[in-house]
Amino acid sequence: AVAGVLEAAHHVRAAALAALPSVPAFAEGQPPGSEELVVALYIARHDVFEGNVEPAQRLWQLANCQLPDSYVPAMVRHLSSEHADIRAATAAALASAIQEHPRTAAEALKQVVESYSDAEVSARLGAAAALRSAAAVWGDAEVPLALDFLIRNGLADHHDKVREEMVTAGVAIVDAHGAQTKHAQAMLPLFEGFLEKHKGLSPEEEERYDLVREGVVVFLGTLARHLPAGDPKRLTIVDTLVSVLGTPSEAVQRAVSSCLSPLMQPVAGDKEYVEALVARLMASLTKGGNFGERRGAAFGLSGLVKGLGIMAMKNLGIMDSLKAAVEDKKEATAREGALLAFECLSEKLGKLFEPYIIYILPLLLNCFGDVMPQVRQATEDASRMIMGQLTASGVKLVLPALLKGLEDKVWRTKQGSVQLLGAMAHCAPKQLGTCLPAIVPRLSEVLGDPHPKVQSAAQEALNEIGSVIRNPEVQKLVPHLLSAIADPNNSTKPCLDVLLETVFINTIDAPSLALIVPVVHRGLRDRTGDTKKRAARIVGNMCSLINDPKDMNPYVPILMPELQKSLVDPLPEVRAVSARAMGSLLQGMGSEAFTDLVPWLMDTLRSEGSSVERSGAAQGLAEVLSVLGTGHLEELLPSVLEGCKARAAHVREGHITLFQFLPLTLEHLFQPYLQRVLPAILDGLSDESEGVRDAALSAGRIFVDHYANTALKLILPAVEAGIFNDNWRIRQSSVLLLGKLLFKVAGTSGNIVLDGGSDDEGAAEENYGEAILAALGMERRNEVLARLYIVRSDPQYPVRTEALHVWKTVVVNTPKTLGQVLPMLMQELISSLASEGEDQRTMAARCLGELCRKMGERVLGRIIPILRTGVSSEDAATRQGVCFGLKEVLENINRHQLAEHLADVLPAVQTALCDANPTVREAAGEAFAILFKGGSGSGSAVDSVVPSMIAGLESDDKFAESLEGLRVILSVRPQIFHFAVPKLLKQPLLVNNMRALGTLATVAGPALHNHIGSTVPALLAVAAGPAGTPKQEAAREAVAAIAMSVQEDGLHVLVSEMLKGLEDAAKRRGAAELVASFCRTSKHDVTTHLAALLDAVVTLLTEENPEVLAACWRAMEAVAGAIPKEDQAAYVRPLKEAVSTAREKERRKRKNASAAAGSAAAAAKVLAQPLLVAGFCLPKALAPVLPIYLQGVLQGSSNEVREMAAEGLGELVDVTSEEGLKPFVVQITGPLIRIIGDRFPSQVKAAILMTLGLLIGKAGPGLKPFVPQLQTTFLKCLNDPADVVRSRAASNLGELTRMSARVDQLAGDLASSARTAEPQVRDSYLQALKGLLLSSGERLTPPVSASVGDTLRDMTRFVGDDEGFRTALAVCLGAHTKHAGAEQLRTTLQAGPLSSPATKPTAADRQLHSMVLAAAAMHAGPTIEEAGLLKPFVEAIQRYARDEEVPVKVAAGRAAARLAAANRTTLPGGIATLVALLGPDQSSEVQRQALLSLRRLAGAGPSALEPHLASLIPSMCGLMNTTSGPTKAACERTFQKVLQVDTGLEVAQRYLAEGPGPVVRTTLTEAFLRRLQQKVGDEEEEMFTGEEY
Repeated sequence: AVAGVLEAAHHVRAAALAALPSVPAFAEGQPPGSEELVVALYIARHDVFEGNVEPAQRLWQLANCQLPDSYVPAMVRHLSSEHADIRAATAAALASAIQEHPRTAAEALKQVVESYSDAEVSARLGAAAALRSAAAVWGDAEVPLALDFLIRNGLADHHDKVREEMVTAGVAIVDAHGAQTKHAQAMLPLFEGFLEKHKGLSPEEEERYDLVREGVVVFLGTLARHLPAGDPKRLTIVDTLVSVLGTPSEAVQRAVSSCLSPLMQPVAGDKEYVEALVARLMASLTKGGNFGERRGAAFGLSGLVKGLGIMAMKNLGIMDSLKAAVEDKKEATAREGALLAFECLSEKLGKLFEPYIIYILPLLLNCFGDVMPQVRQATEDASRMIMGQLTASGVKLVLPALLKGLEDKVWRTKQGSVQLLGAMAHCAPKQLGTCLPAIVPRLSEVLGDPHPKVQSAAQEALNEIGSVIRNPEVQKLVPHLLSAIADPNNSTKPCLDVLLETVFINTIDAPSLALIVPVVHRGLRDRTGDTKKRAARIVGNMCSLINDPKDMNPYVPILMPELQKSLVDPLPEVRAVSARAMGSLLQGMGSEAFTDLVPWLMDTLRSEGSSVERSGAAQGLAEVLSVLGTGHLEELLPSVLEGCKARAAHVREGHITLFQFLPLTLEHLFQPYLQRVLPAILDGLSDESEGVRDAALSAGRIFVDHYANTALKLILPAVEAGIFNDNWRIRQSSVLLLGKLLFKVAGTSGNIVLDGGSDDEGAAEENYGEAILAALGMERRNEVLARLYIVRSDPQYPVRTEALHVWKTVVVNTPKTLGQVLPMLMQELISSLASEGEDQRTMAARCLGELCRKMGERVLGRIIPILRTGVSSEDAATRQGVCFGLKEVLENINRHQLAEHLADVLPAVQTALCDANPTVREAAGEAFAILFKGGSGSGSAVDSVVPSMIAGLESDDKFAESLEGLRVILSVRPQIFHFAVPKLLKQPLLVNNMRALGTLATVAGPALHNHIGSTVPALLAVAAGPAGTPKQEAAREAVAAIAMSVQEDGLHVLVSEMLKGLEDAAKRRGAAELVASFCRTSKHDVTTHLAALLDAVVTLLTEENPEVLAACWRAMEAVAGAIPKEDQAAYVRPLKEAVSTAREKERRKRKNASAAAGSAAAAAKVLAQPLLVAGFCLPKALAPVLPIYLQGVLQGSSNEVREMAAEGLGELVDVTSEEGLKPFVVQITGPLIRIIGDRFPSQVKAAILMTLGLLIGKAGPGLKPFVPQLQTTFLKCLNDPADVVRSRAASNLGELTRMSARVDQLAGDLASSARTAEPQVRDSYLQALKGLLLSSGERLTPPVSASVGDTLRDMTRFVGDDEGFRTALAVCLGAHTKHAGAEQLRTTLQAGPLSSPATKPTAADRQLHSMVLAAAAMHAGPTIEEAGLLKPFVEAIQRYARDEEVPVKVAAGRAAARLAAANRTTLPGGIATLVALLGPDQSSEVQRQALLSLRRLAGAGPSALEPHLASLIPSMCGLMNTTSGPTKAACERTFQKVLQVDTGLEVAQRYLAEGPGPVVRTTLTEAFLRRLQQKVGDEEEEMFTGEEY
């Protein structure tokens, strides 16, 4: 029993321990008598199984056991046990025993060492276990002995396990005693001694010594850990370990690497030492003399980095150094060493090294193609190690780079990438399983690489991937799968067959999918439908075989596109299998993995592709919905039904096609939705698209096939509801489905072709009717057959044909059946005749007519009374249906029958013609047309109906009924209009007659054209009467209705009458309103008449009557609005001519008004008013015509049109008031500024500038937002080649400065430009500067004003003979003096006109000076005296008046008159100067200009000249008597001003009373003065026309 406690199985030992307490001796407290038994129980106390320790302890105490001192031999024997648990327990017991009996330690060590000599491995393992367990209890004497034994014997053991245990034991001893200084001092020389190299050893001895060195290195490293942190021996040990790295033993090097790691952290603070150590290792790594030295450096470097931490890679530049070494093209050893370092670092650091893998991966791929084989081998080793250490995230990080390496041009790089992928299959299969979907397809591509080694590597990699597969069924299929991947063209189909034949018992894992999916994917892409079908079946089956649906997730993006393509395959079988596969995928993986599937199916369902694609999408969606369930169908159904009504035919077809497959996939679950779906099917059956109709018909047939027996009561009402639908296609489809239902119920297919239309030629059998009767019942059967019989008379031939086919198939005896269903048939006929659907009423009426034809008098006597009674029904639809019935009856009875029943028919028709409901009247009109065609009684119908209705118009009570009756009659017989018009136009015009005329004109058609000349003028005369009266309103509405009813070929007559009406003042307002109404509402092309209408209405905008004027403006608005935008430019000329005509009319009116004025002052006041056209001064008056001009300016077909449009805009601005123009300033100015910058001829630009000038003068502040743009535009135009453009731009710029904010800069720029500009443009700058000085000179700062004056005065030196420049400069100098002040005036005059040159000035200089003098007198007259220059100024005038040059004299005369007007003290001298210039010795030009100056002086102060008439009048009389032509005319106009004849003849009479000379008396006769007085109102030339300065 005691032996049981040393058995190998712990439960056996437990059983023994449980039994031993029952041994009597033990129970009585007696220890075992044998030492062996005591040792056995002592060992049991240290059992490795914790459950046995407590029972053993209790047994030990129960038996009062004591361990004797002689326990060692007995205990050591158990160290050789074959059972590891017993050896471990014995070792632990030995350690405990030595602790109890310390004196036995030496003996125990001796016995343990001796036990090692046993050849059995178990004995040696036991010795190692004892040494390890007793490590802490060995005494000072035993520690060296134990270490010496371990080093000499244990570390050199040839068995790896034993050697490993010995190293562990040594480490335990060093850990237990290394911290003691005495032991450390003894251990260090011992360890170092064994690390020294020994020469002359045999290979076997060298190998054994390497094993010893490996263990010693571990011991030494362990010892170093126990040394104090600052102990220099630590560094010594590190140096020793680094030196040992050169040992060409991987085991030693690994051991050193492991020892270095814990030793590096304490010395990490010594940066200099660490850097030196790294440099030492890097040197050995890259320049080592042999492979062992380089590999040892790699191990050392990895241990160092492990100890210092991963950041040492960066902080110490290790990675940069390694990368540089790999990229060293010259030294293969450096590249090899760096690669060895990568291998060791990956092994040592594990996942900590992963962040660097992505950076070194390109280096590895490049090194696969290295020319040196040792480098390539190192690359392979490093790659295997790196791949083997990767985690799942590392695989995902590395994989893209590896896959990219497959595309490299270097075949060795490709090969390396492939090998890496293969290595990953072995090292990280679980992680790789998630990436296999990307790897396998790429490897299959590499199989076709031209290099055989790449192909071979790819094949080997695939084999390695295949080895990862755990599914036994798939393992057998790996050769087939790899064959299909390698040769898809020839092996795909056989592989698919094998897959389909395989019976899977186990689930498919991820690696299996990685090989199966590419084959299936290739099958789905195959051209042959059979292969596609096989592949789709496999896809559908896979989801049921996979263990985890997530395994399929990576393959969904690969398979689903191909499955979607197969779903739209031309072959129906392929589509069906693909749809089922799609449903299986959804069912197996859940809807979360296919969030985009239903939207894609819906999009394909709506696509514009072929019907095959839509059908496939419908089939797939049906399968998907069968998986998702009716809840999802409930959500989707509203949008599907909405799609059935979409505008696009292909969308409707796709949605309806879905209903072909839902019954097949959902079966009875779809039955509750029939009632909602059937209307969409019926609508689809009537669709105008054949594809939609076919889809709906197929769906309907499937519904009938699946639900005819189970849901007959549900389907039949829906089908019946479509029989009388307004859409004939729905009726046809409903009849088709009704027939199929009846055929299904009757038990016949209905696929019988029946020729002929006779009811007797049927193919029905008696049992058909019996079956239908049994299924529907008598009442329901009669209702269905009655409706079917009515549809036989459908207006559409296809519906009639189909209904007849169904009738003849299910009805055996038509007369007999009609007799049975006649009551229900009549009820349905009456209901249909009253229906809102026109086709339904028509078919009922036709059916009624057919009954009349076939059954004749048998039913006629019953039908007509019913119809006559129906005319009085309160339901309008019933009355309308009755009229349709009357029409059908009248069409289908003969003359004899009509004559017999006319007395009953005619009152009904006449009553219906006057019905309040228009639809009833229309139907009655058709019946009346049948009566009017002729035959017995038709004449009496017309003779009695029409006159009575015309007479009824005079009565307000009967007016509406009579009018509607006439309208209906006219709609069918327009010729009656000729008979009605004369009666309606009978004078005096009645309100009711005019209303009737307007209403009847709408249905008169071409018959109206012959009466336009009589109706329109008569109605216009009334429409122009007092507004608001019933008569006027009736006339206006009637003439508008007539105008709208005129057809296109009668428009010329209508327009002619409208133009005549506009010319007639009595009809003008009515005609204008008619024009407005006609142009707004006419549906005909009236463009050929718009020009004439536009001219007429624009010309009438001068109308004085406000109401007529407003009507004419509205007419103009309507006419302009009728002009298409693209044609507006073509109407520029007519509009311009019309505006000019209106302006001329206004001018004549003003002239007539002035002539009719009571006095000359009143006439002058009339003429002084601005010339405005009243119609353009209304609010928003320019809105209709402005777009025409703007379109002409912007889009005119020629420059002539653009110029004309711009001029027209100017005229429009000129005749519009400021208030009327204000809202349109921006609309006009913007386009003009934009177009003037384009390259157009000068005429266009000049016209635009003219309009802009008018806008500046009239709009004023409204143009302020455009000032910068206008200023820039005008400045640019100052350099234009055309004189007229420059001149207008200069004038406009001068006026624009009134609104400009920065006049100083502009004035300076103009002055400097005028000085430096070319001769042909400088006058324009001077003209612009003159305008600025006159309009804004007071805003110039003194410095700028002085600078401008200096510039102008300096320019006088360069005048020369250029007359234009001279005039412009003189005018500009004069304008400058207006606001420059006395000092500047003095400077200007003294430098010119008032200067005293040493020599006589030239004629050109004198002309310039005299012009400056005249200009200064005009602008600075009051300032001359202030400047103290009055006397020299007068003297200069007198001097220049005596000059021999005509221009100088003219200028002097102007200066004298202007100065006298400004300063009355100079008046006598001025008059004397002017009288001298009127002398007979002067030229006619001087005389005429002097007279003009006198007129100006008289206009400035008429009464001031009266005291000087004695000196003026004689000279003027003499001049008048001796001259003719312009001078004489100027003299007469001057007399008007001087004698003030516009206010009367008092001044002249007072002068004559003073007794002037005979010349004066003979000249100023009474008749002459009266004639002058009469001429005051004449249009005269501008007072100072021709005065350039």
